[in-house]
Amino acid sequence: QVQLVESGGGLVQPGGSLRLSCAASGFTLEYYAIGWFRQAPGKEREGISCISSSDGSTYYEDSVKGRFTISRDKAKNTVYLQMNSLKPEDTAVYYCAADAPPPYVCALGVLGYDYWGQGTQVTVSS
Repeated sequence: QVQLVESGGGLVQPGGSLRLSCAASGFTLEYYAIGWFRQAPGKEREGISCISSSDGSTYYEDSVKGRFTISRDKAKNTVYLQMNSLKPEDTAVYYCAADAPPPYVCALGVLGYDYWGQGTQVTVSS
């Protein structure tokens, strides 16, 4: 059974850091494009980062560039999202998703991803 499980969310003060994990089971994550998405109350789900299966190339939405880093641990079948310099506007439920090949290059669009995790809440507040 294909499953993605996010963890690592929580409450953090502005300027703080969190590392989100996306653990996969039932498939080998490195062969899939993996995306991180977030959805704030009253807003649409948006893609913020992704990592391609082909060459591990990474992409970031402008608002998180330079602050967030996506990475992949093949041995643990897990993708991470390191989030630094967090801002109140980063508050949202964060989801990871997997896109079965093809394609081999990831995208930040919501459509096309085949499997989704249940989400983890990130709250940035003083």
